[in-house]
Amino acid sequence: MSYTIALNFEDGVTRFIGCKAGETVLDAAYRQKVNLPMDCSDGVCGTCKGHCEQGEFDMGDEYLEEALSDEEAAEGQVLTCQMVPSTDCVVQVPVASSLCKTAVGKVEGTVAVVEPLSEDSIELAIDLDDGAELAFLPGQYIHIDVPGTAEHRSYSFSSLPGEKRATFLIRNIPNGVMSGYLTERAAVGDRLTLTGPLGSFYLREVKRPVLMLAGGTGLAPFLSMLEQLVEKGCDAPIHMIYGVNKDDHLVKTDALDAFAEQLPGFTYTTVVVDEESRNPRKGYVTHHMDAGVMHDGDVDVYLCGPPPMVDAVLKHFDEQGIVPQSFHYEKFTPNQAPGEAA
Repeated sequence: MSYTIALNFEDGVTRFIGCKAGETVLDAAYRQKVNLPMDCSDGVCGTCKGHCEQGEFDMGDEYLEEALSDEEAAEGQVLTCQMVPSTDCVVQVPVASSLCKTAVGKVEGTVAVVEPLSEDSIELAIDLDDGAELAFLPGQYIHIDVPGTAEHRSYSFSSLPGEKRATFLIRNIPNGVMSGYLTERAAVGDRLTLTGPLGSFYLREVKRPVLMLAGGTGLAPFLSMLEQLVEKGCDAPIHMIYGVNKDDHLVKTDALDAFAEQLPGFTYTTVVVDEESRNPRKGYVTHHMDAGVMHDGDVDVYLCGPPPMVDAVLKHFDEQGIVPQSFHYEKFTPNQAPGEAA
């Protein structure tokens, strides 16, 4: 038996390793040429301390309290030299990946689909090469090299981790480097290089109600999250507020309808900024966050959208005195990853 351990480094790089039954995370990492911080490897010094955000494990009782206190252990802190996983895990490593002699991965693939979804969004599907491995946490993003240029752009996955076809929602930006390629030159079979995964915005273990706030093509990571929740099963209340500028900017609502049928606790509403919109809810997502979706603060909030939307939600929470149980957000700018208005 083997478990998958996602090592998230402080520079945003994620590296996935396999951990054998009974093997410590530190030993598994070294076996796969990832040099996690360590001095003693005996639970004495605390150098290998990290934080387990997800998964189950055994720490035994062979380490010293000076290396890891009871209070730290209760908060999810771990010593990777003593941590023996019993499930897949996500571990935060408080150093840069370069210091651990590991680097972000690269995979190759071919363009499979380029489909305009609206005037401002394009869906890109990439078929990965045979044998290519592209593990990621739902919500993370990856760099995609733009053919014919020396540049890359970053986009969140909208597909399920582990699939051979990776999909992305890409904002169609006038005169944009990637937009220009997709609308003018892209052809099925074009070769693409992807570098990643990256980012600390990803779905954590669902232990309470979840509120998802999506702006424009910031919907993409939530599609990936919902795909995984369908695969693993989830009964918790999950509500999404999906905001765009114009009616025809609402995309993938058929997929959201399908998720609502597959996940008993999932609901969503749409919001459109345009005052001439036919949508029953107009304005911004902050205008439609009633008390019910906040569950008196016992809620995990995920927010993905452009900077104005993120700033508006942060301001709204501050002004209303809203303190969710956890709050995770990704702020996209046009030259990094997709995002529209909220």
